[in-house]
Amino acid sequence: QVQLVESGGGLVQTGGSLRLSCAASGRTVSRNAMGWFRQAPGTEREFVASISLIYGSTYYADSVKGRFTISRDIAKNTVYLQMNSLKPEDTANYYCAAVKAPWRASGWSFYDVDFWGQGTLVTVSS
Repeated sequence: QVQLVESGGGLVQTGGSLRLSCAASGRTVSRNAMGWFRQAPGTEREFVASISLIYGSTYYADSVKGRFTISRDIAKNTVYLQMNSLKPEDTANYYCAAVKAPWRASGWSFYDVDFWGQGTLVTVSS
C-alpha cells in the first residue's frame, strides 16, 4: 500500500502562484510514478501532470503546459506541483495519485491510478 498526503492548497488571485506537495509513504513507493489530477464541481477528474520517481520523466496536460511544473524529492518521497500564472479555470480540488509502475509515458486516466490522496482545494479568484 502507498499512502499519499497532499498539502499547499489555498486561495490565490489570478496570475498568482501556489505550490502543492504530496508526501508518499509505503514499502515500494520509490517504484511508483506519481502525478496530479484535479476535479472542479460538476466535472470529471482530469489528469494534470505526472513524474517518474526513478527516472524523473514528466508529462503534462496541454492545459497546464508552460505554467505548471512537477518535480520530486527522492529522499523525502515527495512530489511537488508548482503552479504559476494561475487562472480561475484552474480552481479545483487537486488530488495526488500514484500508479504501480515506474513510469507511464502519457496522460493517465482515472482508472490507471492505484492510489489516491485526499485532495487539496485550490481557488483562483478573478
